[in-house]
Amino acid sequence: MLKGRCQTIMSHSGVFKILSMILLLSACAAGGNQAPVQERGAAMSSGRNYHIVARGETLYSIAWRYAVDYKSLARRNRIDRSYTIYPGQTLYLDRLTPLAAAPQPVPTRPTAQPAQKPVAVAKPVPAPRSKTPTVAPKPAPKPAARPAVAAGDVAWQWPVNGPVISHFSSQKSLNKGVDLRGRLGEPVLSAAAGTVVYAGSGIRGYGNLLIIKHSERYLSAYAHSRRLLVKEKESVKAGQKIAEMGNSGTDQTKLHFEIRRDGKPVDPLLYLPKR
Repeated sequence: MLKGRCQTIMSHSGVFKILSMILLLSACAAGGNQAPVQERGAAMSSGRNYHIVARGETLYSIAWRYAVDYKSLARRNRIDRSYTIYPGQTLYLDRLTPLAAAPQPVPTRPTAQPAQKPVAVAKPVPAPRSKTPTVAPKPAPKPAARPAVAAGDVAWQWPVNGPVISHFSSQKSLNKGVDLRGRLGEPVLSAAAGTVVYAGSGIRGYGNLLIIKHSERYLSAYAHSRRLLVKEKESVKAGQKIAEMGNSGTDQTKLHFEIRRDGKPVDPLLYLPKR
């Protein structure tokens, strides 16, 4: 009987040891000795002050991505006026402030002139009547029609004929241009003469995208095309067919059209002719 009791005590003791080991391991796992977990992707995207040039990117497309002026980006990285960059090249973005939407032009009111004291003027002596018949004055010529906005030497026209379905917004992360409705495959026309500085699909959210440089100050963009019909460094004329309307990078057939002045997005409806 004594032998049986000893076996029972040893059996209970073994169970107790096993339970103690389980509790000890659980305590260690719940302690403060865990290895920290870091989301490297999030850390890289927030606060990174440089960009590694990928194949197919241009200085203009990178400036467009970060909403900065391409001339400022070139100066920061000591790039000459050819604006040539290479895959793998590091472009520094520090000291470059993302540009907000440009303020819209506000009509100026005439400045009020200070009141002046009346000055006595001698009454004119009536001239003797002449027998020569009087001739009615010719009407003044009508003033020429003014453009919507004075944009230097850039004359803008509509890239497609479809109605506006989404308007420009100066708020952050909202529409930086206008969306125009159309049919799949409908011709997309260059809104002004210029040179193609980007043709590709490397900017997220734009699908197949064209960026055209019209002057040192003005760029325009044509997004979501089904097919691009011009290449980088190609000169285009105003009204030339440059793409086919599509739905790349979006959920409906439309053209997303933007104008940027010195890197700042502006409302295209202030530049396009009224219709």
